[in-house]
Amino acid sequence: MASTHRIAVIQWQIKELEIDYNHTTACDYIREAATQGAELAVLPEYHLSGMVPTDPLWAIQAGESAQYLANYQSLAKELQICIVPGTIIEKDIGPDQSDLFYNTAYFISNDGTVLGSYRKKNIWHPERPHLTSSGPELHVAIDTPIGRVGMLVCWDLAFPEAFRELIIDGAQIVIVPTYWTPHDASPEARAYNPDSEGLFLDSTITSRCFENTCGIVFVNAAGPPEDFLGLSQITLPLVGPIAKMGNEEGLMVADLDMEVIETAERNYKVRQDLNKEDWHYVYRHTGRK
Repeated sequence: MASTHRIAVIQWQIKELEIDYNHTTACDYIREAATQGAELAVLPEYHLSGMVPTDPLWAIQAGESAQYLANYQSLAKELQICIVPGTIIEKDIGPDQSDLFYNTAYFISNDGTVLGSYRKKNIWHPERPHLTSSGPELHVAIDTPIGRVGMLVCWDLAFPEAFRELIIDGAQIVIVPTYWTPHDASPEARAYNPDSEGLFLDSTITSRCFENTCGIVFVNAAGPPEDFLGLSQITLPLVGPIAKMGNEEGLMVADLDMEVIETAERNYKVRQDLNKEDWHYVYRHTGRK
């Protein structure tokens, strides 16, 4: 396994319900990432249609999402690059014949194979009337060409338990597609700090890297600062962000050094402690190796 992996984070102003525009934009950026030697390209959450679940067209587009996943698989095989196409909203039918919508992240290998997927578990409050959680299943990591990877989505970032489950399952890199905006803080909260959400992201991402001895690939939507945060980044323990964007549209490619993660673990021994039979904190994943 290589000691470094070249990763591209891609962010742009996602146009609501303009699924073909967004898909074409994503593919163009992925092609550019491949020319820069990226082994993996990651897109934002809601990258195809945006977050407008009250519009009837949003539900219709969710029912057509499978074709876009297939397109990304073909592109991955053509370019020989791994792709995490942000999240794709998938429509399903519930036991009572009602429509269910899942917010799903896929890991596509460089041969076009889907190696794993994850449905968002921790649904952000305004999303709850529209999306269905993955439920009580454990978070699991997957083996990929860049190592053992875990995937989370947006508000999952706020829950240390999600990271702990992935780390105990061997994840060294956690990928987090996101659609996180300044408006996720209420006017009451922003009165204390107008940039509270940027502070939330920067401090939490770095903390998660240190406390779990893992790398994080965080990818967000971008655009005008009054409505978008951007801040897509590749962050490691010990050193913090090795690549970080502002609000600008575009992509950034950086080499993630796995040795930094190994050094952090040798120093902090987080994984070693979590795997002790007599570890004094009880997690629901206790005993899983």
